[in-house]
Amino acid sequence: VMLQNCHLSVSWMPTLDRIVEMQPEQPKTHRDYRLWLSSYPAATFPVAILQNGVKMTTEPPKGLRLNIAGSYKMDPISNPEFFDNCTKDYNFKKLLFGLTFFHAVIQERRLYGPLGWNIPYEFTESDLRISVMQLKMFLEEYPDETPFKALNYLTGECNYGGRVTDDKDRRLIMTLLADYYCPEALVKGHTFYGEEFFCPEPDGLTHDQFVEFVRKLPPIPPPGVFGFHDNATLTKDQKETYELMGALLLTVGASSGGGGSGPEEVVGEVAKEILGRVPEPWHVPTVQEKYPVDYNQSMNTVLAQELQRFNKLIAVIRGSLRDIGKAVQGLLLMSTELEGCFFHIFDGATPEMWLGKSYPSRKPLGSYVNDLCDRLRFFQTWIDEGIPYSFWLSGIYFTQAFTTGVLQNFARKTKHPIDTIGFDFDTPLGYKGKTSDDIKEDDQPADGALVYGMYLEGCKWDQDSWQLEESDPKVLFCALPIVFLIPELKNNFKKFEHYNTPFYKVSTRKGTLSTTGHSTNFVMWMRLNSTLPQTHWTKRGAALLSQLDV
Repeated sequence: VMLQNCHLSVSWMPTLDRIVEMQPEQPKTHRDYRLWLSSYPAATFPVAILQNGVKMTTEPPKGLRLNIAGSYKMDPISNPEFFDNCTKDYNFKKLLFGLTFFHAVIQERRLYGPLGWNIPYEFTESDLRISVMQLKMFLEEYPDETPFKALNYLTGECNYGGRVTDDKDRRLIMTLLADYYCPEALVKGHTFYGEEFFCPEPDGLTHDQFVEFVRKLPPIPPPGVFGFHDNATLTKDQKETYELMGALLLTVGASSGGGGSGPEEVVGEVAKEILGRVPEPWHVPTVQEKYPVDYNQSMNTVLAQELQRFNKLIAVIRGSLRDIGKAVQGLLLMSTELEGCFFHIFDGATPEMWLGKSYPSRKPLGSYVNDLCDRLRFFQTWIDEGIPYSFWLSGIYFTQAFTTGVLQNFARKTKHPIDTIGFDFDTPLGYKGKTSDDIKEDDQPADGALVYGMYLEGCKWDQDSWQLEESDPKVLFCALPIVFLIPELKNNFKKFEHYNTPFYKVSTRKGTLSTTGHSTNFVMWMRLNSTLPQTHWTKRGAALLSQLDV
């Protein structure tokens, strides 16, 4: 008996568990009876069945070369009747090779973490199989032309794109596919990257000769094959190192070495130090007396809401640190949550208890506390000295509330509906080389806001050409200069050569929709100057981040 896709029948899994448990007790069970179950990795799959059964896993081959070779050994490509019997043999074999190359590229991009995909999708042989069959079908049905538009839509939007839930990833997969499903792919001598990665001329080549050609591809392809800059190798190596170190930390005990301080002493000292640095919560009603609700100034409301959010975070941090101090002295019994907080501090990691009330952050404990104190000082300066001339966009807890406030000010001033207004962007040359401290009252724009504190990943901002350029070797991140957020009617946006850059709060890039309808990570699209095409930076994985992980 074969039961497939068990992960889709979540509610039936307990019933399956009981059935399997009772089978050995059935006296009439045939000696040759076997039960086969197939499933994706799922937390709902019964553990007892896994423990008592023989497990087999199938994973895509690792490496571009092995991945393409594995695709050619897959049905129906390995079937001679299918492979050699297309009425447009040249086009079919050319585009088939491109399709298998594309399938390998999107699999390998997962190794590069968020730089490759915001969400690591599990593309399977089924996606490739249906795409191959559609390719042959469309080529035979359209003998006078090659329907690239239909092929790109079905393969990118339906077959592979059916798994893609993030709109930035959908843009990427269509951009990648367009390099393989295009008229240029049928041109003799066309290469996918460099001189080594190309499709051989299919005239007279058998299936086995294609496989032999694939085996001669370089075993370790450069990052450019996948659309990346050479720096992406560092990103991939860092990701693997962090995963290894994280796994090792799970195996480390909390006992102290000979002659060293115990964990209680270490955590007690750290807790005392952080408690001395993090101030008491603000008294919001007092601040609201100075910055009352004003129809023409939404920043007052933004300030009050930000203080309330930070007050909740401060209360959790200070409360947990006080409790840890008492627990270390033996005056308080540790709860499970507090114990987790204790060991996170001992490991130098930011406690989950704090992150539950915090803005998104992947920083270790020391950097997180420094960043939090900088944010609190920014808002204290706002309270003491008035609305800033320029805003530290990365230091705002709920960034979308600030951007909405800027748009709201402009909408109320010009009497335009807010849904007809959006942000245009500029990086004024007048602010070249300036920092936020150099921005004075005369520099403050009448509408919009000057913002700073963002970082570029996958590219850099060139100070000479004043636009996006390729990253410097071994430099993974680059600070973006001051940006002018210009509220404007969407129909009046200026036209210039640009890259539509996604702006995220943290480097994971993956987010979920919150109750407000906003993503917990993605903030907005920013148009930044670039003479290179959009597709170039899309494949590079270029994006803006509000903060780094260190």
